[in-house]
Amino acid sequence: MRVLVGGGTGFIGTALTQLLKAKGHEVTLVSRQPGPGRITWNEDFQKEVLSSRLETTQMLAKAIAKAPQPPQAWILVTGVAAYYQPSLTAEYDEDSSGGDFDFFSNLVTKWEAAARLPGDSTRQVVVRSGVVLGRGGGAIGHMLLPFRLGLGGPIGTGRQFFPWIHIRDLAGILTYALEANHVQGVLNGVAPASTTTNAAFAHALGAALGRPAFLPLPTTVVQAVFGRERAIMLLEGQKVIPRRTLATGYQYSFPELGAALKEVVA
Repeated sequence: MRVLVGGGTGFIGTALTQLLKAKGHEVTLVSRQPGPGRITWNEDFQKEVLSSRLETTQMLAKAIAKAPQPPQAWILVTGVAAYYQPSLTAEYDEDSSGGDFDFFSNLVTKWEAAARLPGDSTRQVVVRSGVVLGRGGGAIGHMLLPFRLGLGGPIGTGRQFFPWIHIRDLAGILTYALEANHVQGVLNGVAPASTTTNAAFAHALGAALGRPAFLPLPTTVVQAVFGRERAIMLLEGQKVIPRRTLATGYQYSFPELGAALKEVVA
């Protein structure tokens, strides 16, 4: 297939692009900077496209709807942390309600709505991602140094759930959704280990590094290091189940946390 990847030079986009190319697909990146195999917004939609995700998605959706030969599939990546309300007791799957409890959740609701296309000529998928674990980027990139120094530990109370996914599986789910014609609708892009808490994650990361992981990281430090949006993912978790993702037949490469972290820190 010919695949257009927005954000293709970022942490997730790079992994997805590598997998797509390895499987023989032709990939074009949407980037702010021109270059081989890339298009810029100025080349594509000129001054009509603004920098925000919402308006960019709206413009792409309009272009797809008007295309004489629309693409086979249209996939949007959002996040579970911004959509499902934080809770120590609730359990969420793809049919659970959300997206209406704060600024970011309302933004994700509008973002997903902006991506919807009329008709069924293009198959539509939304992947709501958990915290992405991988080498060279993502949230774990900020955690490795203190954990290697033996200064790591639970974030905040540590009781909050920690919906995570290995970068190889997120890229795998996106590629599977592109290639498998039966996949459509919302998929939770999280590992099936849905009972993982932040404290359990900290213990597993310490074990993978051979370091203790008992020192709690205060909320104020987390907000200062990660910023408000990322801090919410780490401080206020949700128990998220990839029920529909599993039902599609996707086979996880890293369903368990221990193996995922060993690969990341190896």
